[in-house]
Amino acid sequence: MAEGEASAIAFMLLEKVAGLSRLQVLTGDADPPDTDRLADMARRVAEGTPVQYVVGSCDFCGLTFHVEPSVLIPRPETEELVDWVCSALPPPPAAPSILDVGTGSGCIAVSLAKRLSGARVAASDISEDALRVARRNAAAHHVSIDFVCHDILADPPAALSPQSLPCFDVVVSNPPYICEEEARQMERNVLDHEPHLALFVPDQSPLLFYEAIARRALSLLRGGGSVFFEINRRFGAEVVSLLRCLGYTHVELRQDQFGNDRMIRAVTGC
Repeated sequence: MAEGEASAIAFMLLEKVAGLSRLQVLTGDADPPDTDRLADMARRVAEGTPVQYVVGSCDFCGLTFHVEPSVLIPRPETEELVDWVCSALPPPPAAPSILDVGTGSGCIAVSLAKRLSGARVAASDISEDALRVARRNAAAHHVSIDFVCHDILADPPAALSPQSLPCFDVVVSNPPYICEEEARQMERNVLDHEPHLALFVPDQSPLLFYEAIARRALSLLRGGGSVFFEINRRFGAEVVSLLRCLGYTHVELRQDQFGNDRMIRAVTGC
């Protein structure tokens, strides 16, 4: 671990565990923290447990989310997806209806509900443990979200909607998209601790979830509604082609802050 990274983790532990700011630590203007607890947490980080799981939280879109090993740790790239959804929707008093498929910690759904006043937000996941975490985060940030346990690969689309279909303006998803063969290049702290259910797809079916979600979204979206995806940077052109073949229009592929193909938007016919 680099010295700068170790320092950042140390300050994070002091802030999250002891409630000490960087200034208080540097000036010594605070009561001494619980050193035994800090030492135990530092040991877990040194052994490879992601610091976000150790402290039990992660910052995303200006909000703090509870995280645990049943959900992925939110990434900065996903914040860009949230920004894009918000910028693409009409401003208040418009009240869009949004479905987040594979919500995990609820970071996308909760962030959208906080930013888009009056929006009706629903969120689904196959994991009951993930939904428990997402509900906790929604409650912590005082937003109302309709959560449903749903397998996008098997369950009928009507199970995602309490109303007659179609009823959504946006379907957004950051689904599993890492091919199993890519695991060899991944860091051990991710492989050993983050949920594989939310990470991986079979090597022979890299677009498995994009096709399933895009097909279901055709019956869930109102005319002119949009799907937004976070994608594996290796398959940008393939996802674009898939969406066009399914009848979507205005398909747009965007790069993330690191220059990687990372996000796609497509519009249903009117």
